[in-house]
Amino acid sequence: MSFSFVPARLILENGVCLTGRSFGAETDSFGELVFNTSMMGYQEILTDPSYSGQTMVFTYPLIGNYGVNETDTESSRIHVSGMVVREVSRVVSNWRATASLPDYLKKQGIPGIEGVDTRKLTLILRTEGAMRCLITHDMTSPETSLIEAVKNSPSMVGADLAKVVSSKESYQYVPSHLETGFEPADEPSPKFKVAAIDYGIKQNILRILHQSGCEVTVFPCTVTADELFSFNPDGVFLSNGPGDPEAVTYTIPEVSRLISSGLPVFGICLGHQISALALGAKTYKLKFGHRGGNHPVKDLRTAKIEITAQNHGFAVDIDSLPAELELTHLNLNDQTVEGFRHKKLPFFSVQYHPEASPGPHDSHYLFDEFVSLMKAARKNPVSA
Repeated sequence: MSFSFVPARLILENGVCLTGRSFGAETDSFGELVFNTSMMGYQEILTDPSYSGQTMVFTYPLIGNYGVNETDTESSRIHVSGMVVREVSRVVSNWRATASLPDYLKKQGIPGIEGVDTRKLTLILRTEGAMRCLITHDMTSPETSLIEAVKNSPSMVGADLAKVVSSKESYQYVPSHLETGFEPADEPSPKFKVAAIDYGIKQNILRILHQSGCEVTVFPCTVTADELFSFNPDGVFLSNGPGDPEAVTYTIPEVSRLISSGLPVFGICLGHQISALALGAKTYKLKFGHRGGNHPVKDLRTAKIEITAQNHGFAVDIDSLPAELELTHLNLNDQTVEGFRHKKLPFFSVQYHPEASPGPHDSHYLFDEFVSLMKAARKNPVSA
């Protein structure tokens, strides 16, 4: 593992400036500084398209001890703008590792900074909220000029990042033998045809949909309802993704038409927020967001508590939910909306990540609920 002790600085828009050591690419990068409480799964987090435009602070003090590999990715590349840790492990000790974390970041041109007080950063973000930042290797410019540059950098509010990370063309998901455990000749026949709208979709979502008996075709975020009607799917999946849901204006009316049509629809994360806007609810930016693998959520239908994986900076306004929507899931930390369903149409969505990569598996049942909706729709089609 190559490791650089080149100094670097982390500049926050509130004027806080911290000096540490560079361990990724020696390049400068702006981003929205946020924190994640997961103790593991850093490779999945780095490659999650939902983190596009964000600089990630890991609250766990030692990161990188098991390296990275070629299979534990959620997309084809790193999407975070930068990485901030207390300490990067100098030792990689896992038989599956094919590279170290510093080499991984360097190869993809992503800066990282270690040796800074991540507890202090987390307290700042908890108190003042997520904010813009800069990782820089410029050790000579005055802090005042760097702080001004951060204040002039793009804001997450109003940012349409779905177009940045979405696939440009539609494609059918074909899992590898390593993902399924089956040889192609023994692969079970899919039972349902699912159209997934890609706002920043994660690989594990596609894997679980496939394992649930779905043949999944992924469409760009700009796909229209008419194009999906022509595809004639059994159901539509609205994926996770980055940015401000109100900025993805082109898809909101299309999602409204899809839900109103009576097609079974399941949304998560950004897909959940977009569907809320499509049904007349409102969204807002959270102070510091929810990011980690240990967030308690109550299923109001069963009173069961799930420990969930979460990654979002925006939420649905609970007071804006229209009468035709039933609140189904509630965050126990701050009482924010975590899920709802339509009272008449075969639609539901959740704010958190039931695919749990990384994270607990408490919420995998939601994929079964989606399959159940498609089964019921085949027997008794719903008319809008």
